Amino acid sequence: MTATKRAFAPYENEADVVEVGDLTLENRVDRITVSGDVDLTADRQGLAQARLLHDLLGRIVASLEAKDLPDRLPPPDVKTVDNPFA
Repeated sequence: MTATKRAFAPYENEADVVEVGDLTLENRVDRITVSGDVDLTADRQGLAQARLLHDLLGRIVASLEAKDLPDRLPPPDVKTVDNPFA
């Protein structure tokens, strides 16, 4: 665990990142990206990681439940620009 659970405010900024094992949760204002993996081992470290994930996911769900959500977000507006190094 490389970040404290209090440092992650779901959907509040574009900066918060929490790592649990090799699992990464990246905060955005319209989405949270989860990537990687974590082994929740049957030991104290596994319990601590499971508790952290439980807390983080609980706060994500609570944040979503407090919002007036659309059925689905539109796809992100991706723009292509010329390569300035070419």
